[in-house]
Amino acid sequence: MTKFAQDIILTPVITEKSTSEIADGKYTFKVAKTATKTEIKEAVEKLFGVKVLSVNVANYDGKLRRQRYAIGRTPSYKKAVVTIATEAPESTYLTKGGKATKANAKVKTSIEEFGFGQ
Repeated sequence: MTKFAQDIILTPVITEKSTSEIADGKYTFKVAKTATKTEIKEAVEKLFGVKVLSVNVANYDGKLRRQRYAIGRTPSYKKAVVTIATEAPESTYLTKGGKATKANAKVKTSIEEFGFGQ
């Protein structure tokens, strides 16, 4: 069974700390609990068209909450901090006649889809 990128990346985490890390090229997402680092990397590259350098993952247990006499838990989740390449790699190739030409980069250097770009 194949997993779709939309099923792996659930929501962005927008906090004061995560917004300050955007300048370093680090974006934080809530991801599916069963997702691995390689699946998260492929999903971010496919959804946003960026080059992913590294993925750090943390599992969070739900917190205990109490309403009057009933005790329950908030949902547990998995969080991923994805570091992307903020500088596009320059690549050159030789054209006919031996002249060097720069190739245009096909990857973006930031993620603006959620409104918290650089």
